[in-house]
Amino acid sequence: MNPPFSRTYPDLLRENAACRGDAPAAICGDRTVTYAELAARAASVCARLRRLGIRRGARVGMIMSNRIEWLEICFGASMAGAVVVPFSTWSTRKELEFLLPDSRVEVLFSLARFGDRDFLSDLTEIDVGDIDVVIVGATGGLPDGFGDFASFSEEVASHDLLPPGEGPTADDDALVLYTSGSTSAPKAVRLKQHGVVENGFNIGERQGLRPSDRVLLSAPLFWSYGGANALPAAFTHGACLVLLEKFDPAAALDAIERLGCTAIYTLPAMTSAMVRQEGFNLKRTASLRTGLTIGSPQEFMVAVEKLGVPELCNIYGATETYGNCAVTWHYWPVARRAACQGFPLPGQEFRFRDEETGELVAPGQPGLLEVRGYITPGYSGKSAELNAKVFTDDGFYCTGDLGRLDADGAFVFVGRSTEMIKRAGINVSPAEIEEVLLQHDKVARAAVIGVPDMERGEVIVAFVVENPGAGVSPEELVRHLKGQLSKYKIPDRIEICDALPLTPTGKLHRKQLKASAIALAGGKAEASS
Repeated sequence: MNPPFSRTYPDLLRENAACRGDAPAAICGDRTVTYAELAARAASVCARLRRLGIRRGARVGMIMSNRIEWLEICFGASMAGAVVVPFSTWSTRKELEFLLPDSRVEVLFSLARFGDRDFLSDLTEIDVGDIDVVIVGATGGLPDGFGDFASFSEEVASHDLLPPGEGPTADDDALVLYTSGSTSAPKAVRLKQHGVVENGFNIGERQGLRPSDRVLLSAPLFWSYGGANALPAAFTHGACLVLLEKFDPAAALDAIERLGCTAIYTLPAMTSAMVRQEGFNLKRTASLRTGLTIGSPQEFMVAVEKLGVPELCNIYGATETYGNCAVTWHYWPVARRAACQGFPLPGQEFRFRDEETGELVAPGQPGLLEVRGYITPGYSGKSAELNAKVFTDDGFYCTGDLGRLDADGAFVFVGRSTEMIKRAGINVSPAEIEEVLLQHDKVARAAVIGVPDMERGEVIVAFVVENPGAGVSPEELVRHLKGQLSKYKIPDRIEICDALPLTPTGKLHRKQLKASAIALAGGKAEASS
């Protein structure tokens, strides 16, 4: 398929509205919005934001699940020239106290509630400063100073196209996505307009997407897998996003069957849950043709054969690389797709360094992967202090992952050199969990390890040394963690121990600790149940 002319999110939406205005852009629940309708709604949001003083380069935040309003706000803010900053709907009050000032958002759109999170209550307790807060889905009166999205988004007279220099350019930031990093604080990853559109188109090409496709997305839009991958991949091909507010295997299967979804963004844990769902059979997913997933060769084959996605693509990437930097072609033999993560995408350049010496390795040899091309221009906020360490002088991003290129030039992921934990497709920082554990007055030392798990990618095991005579229990520590961390960061097992293994230089001996964690993870931990 020919790429779109557009190089910004708002221009992409306008191009689709002009070419296929009556075609569905997104379906969520019983609501369908066409490209023309979405463009009009986004223009209305843009006009309202302009009235609030939002101009090019300002930042607009969202605490929003996958729903039509997410798209309206994202594209409307982008039309105004603003940078969109979507926050996780798992964010706790403590996490928001860091995220809001670090992100420098001037307007925040938030759900009143989602799941067990009461965001309206959190935001009334947090000092939001001069941030204009607009609540989506309010069912009652709002506190003074809080706006209601129902009235905010009412159609107003607006000029859809701003004068040159006021709307976004291709080189402006489109998104800032927060992702867990090697430090305790999450990293703020900047992604540019042209990079999101262009790399997104290339991802969609590898999947073989076309305008008639309906792409099921239950992974959050606030992840790069959603907002910087599924969204631009679908919209650059004129396809329709089918949104689930949160993943539920029964709901996912119902949407596939009822709406005839032809593509799916899945993860190993999602795949496993769907194929184990009561009443599952391959007739229910017969419409699926293509899509994306991560995981081991075994996990990939489960998605292809047991879920029934014959042209599924294997992928590699990070938020810093616009979601994906390598994707297999959908038409490759399935054995080849299972064994690698595909060629680097157009515009992406790979090189590898020896883990010990730091020297570049010979072609085909494994090493630490560095990527240049469609990569973030750098972190912002507190995480900007990492820029000098993570990016080389000649423009490469140091992934911290080990890999190699096979004889045909396809990337093969070998493993993670860093200590980052990947739990059900979500990056989790051990340092962040350790920091919160150490805030408990009965905890002397703490270490957190990721252990390979077939269903979830990795499970989290925490080792805790208590203060003498403290008598702390795993259940008590879980309660402490749940008050400050999102659910997906809570360890699957907490082990109380007398001491942590140390190297001769006094550093934590993580390899020895990981061996202990693997032995312990044979059974399910009671700590997070």
